[in-house]
Amino acid sequence: MGRKWNNIKEKKASKDANTSRVYSKFAKEIYVVAKQGEPDPEANQPLKFVLERAKTYNVPRNIIDRALEKAKGGTEESFDQLRYEGFGPNGSMIIVDALTNNVNRTASEVRAAFGKNGGNMGVSGSVAYMFDSTAVVGMEGKSAEEALEILMDADVDARDIIEEDEAVIIYAEPDQFHAVQQAFRDAGVSDFTVAELTMLAQNDISLPEETQAEFEKLIDAIEDLEDVQQVYHNVDLGD
Repeated sequence: MGRKWNNIKEKKASKDANTSRVYSKFAKEIYVVAKQGEPDPEANQPLKFVLERAKTYNVPRNIIDRALEKAKGGTEESFDQLRYEGFGPNGSMIIVDALTNNVNRTASEVRAAFGKNGGNMGVSGSVAYMFDSTAVVGMEGKSAEEALEILMDADVDARDIIEEDEAVIIYAEPDQFHAVQQAFRDAGVSDFTVAELTMLAQNDISLPEETQAEFEKLIDAIEDLEDVQQVYHNVDLGD
């Protein structure tokens, strides 16, 4: 699964280079999830997950607090959670998750981003069946053997554990996300390099250099859209 981790690293590197956009997307997601339940992460597991993700992207505390205060206040701004599926060059597959207060605008913008950059939209279900919802947790300072022992002692299952770039990466079922993190917190780990619930392709594909450049342009165009929160795909981006 090293290629899977490589794609996640590329995704994080891209977002780290566009911090203002990242912070804006997190602020929206925190507000929406907090409004759907309690603004207290201990009473709202989806909110707890978003805040844990935000920490790995170094989202400032003041941005998180403003989003939570907005959710506690009288603001009634409403957002719909949408998923689009589509295709890029050479059989590449793409899933786009969005939060929007204008469904027609978002659908039009996502369709245009695909169409203008060598892709095309698919119908619901045309791509998602080739991906698995997966919890991914990563940290430094532990070996794969140590990680396995910690998880076994905590009676937590993992799909796979790998070592790469001085980090250990755990892949697990989505419902094990918090259990994996808690097992390592109990073992003295305080910081995670990655903490994601993501969609991983069952089979990655590689693209020729020229085609990969076209594909990355397509992904950039989609991620630049204000309403888009997450983009998943099946292309191995390489090192």
